[in-house]
Amino acid sequence: MKNLRTDSKLLTETPAYTPASLLKLLLSNILIWTSMCAIGALGNYGDLVKHGTQRSYGEILWFWVSSHLLMMVFSTCLYLIFMQRERLLSKASGIALAYCVMLLCYLPLELIYIAILDLLKDKPGFGLQDIIVTAGNLRGFTIFLEFAWSTGTFIAVLAICTWRQARVREQALQLSMNDILHLRLDLEQQRLDALRGQLEPHFIFNCLNAISALVRSDDKRIALTGLNRLSDLLRYALTASSKDWVRLEDEMNFIRDYLDLQRLRYGERLQVSIEGDSDMVLAGDCPPLLLQPLLENALRHDLDCHEGISDIRMQFSLHAEELSIQVSNTVTDGIAANPGLGLGLPQTRARLELIYAARASMHSGRTQENGQTRFTVEIRMPLHMPESSNP
Repeated sequence: MKNLRTDSKLLTETPAYTPASLLKLLLSNILIWTSMCAIGALGNYGDLVKHGTQRSYGEILWFWVSSHLLMMVFSTCLYLIFMQRERLLSKASGIALAYCVMLLCYLPLELIYIAILDLLKDKPGFGLQDIIVTAGNLRGFTIFLEFAWSTGTFIAVLAICTWRQARVREQALQLSMNDILHLRLDLEQQRLDALRGQLEPHFIFNCLNAISALVRSDDKRIALTGLNRLSDLLRYALTASSKDWVRLEDEMNFIRDYLDLQRLRYGERLQVSIEGDSDMVLAGDCPPLLLQPLLENALRHDLDCHEGISDIRMQFSLHAEELSIQVSNTVTDGIAANPGLGLGLPQTRARLELIYAARASMHSGRTQENGQTRFTVEIRMPLHMPESSNP
């Protein structure tokens, strides 16, 4: 938040000029005006050469530079005023007021300056009366020319200041947007880490429940086998949960080991069919521990609700680069739902939203198939994670 406040100040604070920046501004202004004067003097020099007038280019250049010296000072001061008083540029009334002040204050000074230059050429010794008379006798074209130069300079400086302020605001806005984006990414990562932190204990708790059921069966051999398989499952769960994604092939190997553990508990009652897990599908990517909560949910609402054989199906289908995963189980009417924390499906949906955003979806609900009610969960997501997400 500190960065956001700092960036917002860039939109309102006026720039602080150091001696070095002021010197750079003055030198840049002198260079621009000298270049313009050099081009104008070159044009005059060419005309004079055509008419046979013998004047050096240096003399003509000095005439142009000395004639526009006050204009150089004026444009520099005008730039500083605009940059220190940015509110003048925010409203048309402020710009109009600045223009009127320029005409009332600067234009008379420019005419007096032109009169002084004329007197220096023709009358070295002169006083205030001579300056006033000479300024009043300037031709209308000269006054119009100075008016045009002043107006043009005002418009040019105004355009430069407006463009510079727009750049400053754009850079500050970009910095703020980058900070907001990083902040959102950090928050999303924290949410994802929190979900991972919930997922691991939830998975461990359910596996321990399966082991406790085996221990209660008084069959030590089966219980020891279950503990060995549980250690393999926990090793994968702890390793994979620290990654952003895993191969579907690794995830399916984990799913089969998980089903083998549950099969020690349920025996032949546990029937799970897996279809569509082709080599192309298994080469895809998925978030770790994505499928286990879906199967766990199917087990809880199928086998734990009756004493018969389960009918759990996991189907994979590929459409271009989009992978569809369906996990379904039968619903037995008249039997109360198995109570639980209800974390599996909400956590899975939240993880998909955080990782894939709008590129993945998850839908669940009851469907009818051959007169049988089934509960189906379908996930649609890209087959491969983007390159930027690769570990």
